[in-house]
Amino acid sequence: MEELLTSNLFVQQVKKLYKVGELLGLDIDTLEALSQPERVIQVKIQIRGSDGKLRTFVGWRSQHNSALGPYKGGVRYSPNVTQEEVIALSMIMTWKNSLLLLPYGGGKGGIRVDPKKLTLKELEDLSRKYIQLIHNYLGSNVDIPAPDINTNPQTMAWFLDEYIKITGEVDFAVFTGKPYELGGIGVRLYSTGLGVATIAREAANKFIGGIEGSRVIIQGFGNVGSFTAKFLSEMGAKIIGVSDIGGGVINENGIDVNKALEVVQRTGSVVNYPEGKKVTNEELLISDCDILIPAAVENVINKFNAPKVKAKLIVEGANGPLTADADDVIKQSGIVVIPDILANAGGVVGSYVEWANNKSGGIISDEEAKKLIIDRMTNAFNTLYDFHKRKFADQDLRTVAMALAVDRVVKAMKARGLL
Repeated sequence: MEELLTSNLFVQQVKKLYKVGELLGLDIDTLEALSQPERVIQVKIQIRGSDGKLRTFVGWRSQHNSALGPYKGGVRYSPNVTQEEVIALSMIMTWKNSLLLLPYGGGKGGIRVDPKKLTLKELEDLSRKYIQLIHNYLGSNVDIPAPDINTNPQTMAWFLDEYIKITGEVDFAVFTGKPYELGGIGVRLYSTGLGVATIAREAANKFIGGIEGSRVIIQGFGNVGSFTAKFLSEMGAKIIGVSDIGGGVINENGIDVNKALEVVQRTGSVVNYPEGKKVTNEELLISDCDILIPAAVENVINKFNAPKVKAKLIVEGANGPLTADADDVIKQSGIVVIPDILANAGGVVGSYVEWANNKSGGIISDEEAKKLIIDRMTNAFNTLYDFHKRKFADQDLRTVAMALAVDRVVKAMKARGLL
């Protein structure tokens, strides 16, 4: 346990778990079992670069809990990824899958690499070698990876092809987020953003008088943030602030999402959007708005900037954007937080639809898939909202959401004789 405490994200997740454990009356042995992954695979990945030199990378796959089904979670490529981060993210996936009533446990993978410094051929070699090294631990009923930061449908295509070559099993359900031609579904590309927008709409209806005309700030304008902005705009919200790694912009008259996307494609950053006030990410997070959606990375709202947050509602598009200390501050200020394990679960719901479609022979249309995601997210929100009002009205929604999720995992572990 001590070696894992070097990771801030892991520390935050364990703190949240123990808080929920106290609420549910779980003993220390059960909490220890829930905090530890069932398996962590570390691999050394060596590829020959285009310059002929041998390059070495480190990769991981954390399989946190399988009480409810096969492990499910993405694989990220990042120069900052660590084993501890991957473990923490796999734990989040366990609670997310449980809360959404999906037949999965939690998993997560990562390779410590800056993909921008690799050629396309080097990226393909890296991806294929990763699967060569972990394929024994994968399978459509064992562990089902998906895209995450800096991975995409092409990455999944390389994963799938390598898996089939090695195992001889033509099982397209082993990976989700694949290209359409390989059993992917069109909605998977935007399913996380669709889910965040759906949850923001439902929460706005319950807590701030509706989504129509709500002033929204989104920190992070990648896949999740940009699609969230697109769908919220279609729902009648006004996007007044966006940012990415290069900085951000605020325009009280509203930001044209399509124009912002064009600026990103042309210049590399949304900070170059021509109309509005340029701000840093730090300034954006504490700017006045109705709904704040942190959709970039973890721990961006902490005990230092949490007292300055002016939003009425926070919807966590990213995993772990609020620290445990920030949660306490935000709760005291009366701001409602919709936690990550619900808010950004649209991605894994989209993966579930793709996986089930592959298992059943490809019978779901894109329109049906989109409706399934919206319905599953809406029902999950209403279940949480009703449970919160009925049983734990004095608790914040994160605690109640985790209580629902953890309780289901614990019951499954006990039923299987694992506790």
